[in-house]
Amino acid sequence: MADKPGLTVEVPGKGALSLRHLVTDFTGTLSRDGVLLERVAPLLRELAVLLDITVATADTFGTVREALAGLPVQLRLVESGLDKANLVEQLGRGRVVVIGNGRNDVAMLDKAALAIAVIGPEGAAGELLAAADVVVSEVNDALELLLRPLRLAATLRP
Repeated sequence: MADKPGLTVEVPGKGALSLRHLVTDFTGTLSRDGVLLERVAPLLRELAVLLDITVATADTFGTVREALAGLPVQLRLVESGLDKANLVEQLGRGRVVVIGNGRNDVAMLDKAALAIAVIGPEGAAGELLAAADVVVSEVNDALELLLRPLRLAATLRP
């Protein structure tokens, strides 16, 4: 991994977060029925200049390799939510922002410095919403929050 500048986000109640990694789910978060959602690829490219990006997925549809081909992300195939949470721990939980939509994403949201839940085209697990710092209606909004961190400050302001 190249040394990237990272992203410093001032989050009311949490202080300044120095984020270095984005860990995101694929199925239902970046994709619908295994197909990458529109606008995700260019946003991932833009974020990859700042953060190391890992897509952690069980690859339900068997399409993740093809869908992410050529994008500046690392792929981590996982079997469970515990695998995702362990990945966040390995990367240094205080330096990781996560994005997910499923029940198997709850544990990684609990571990991360900043947790974003997506209620995307495949829905979201109810318990995930309680684990999130921010809830958005689509993944592009989540990715743009990271590219425009004043939006996060406004959303999380007490």
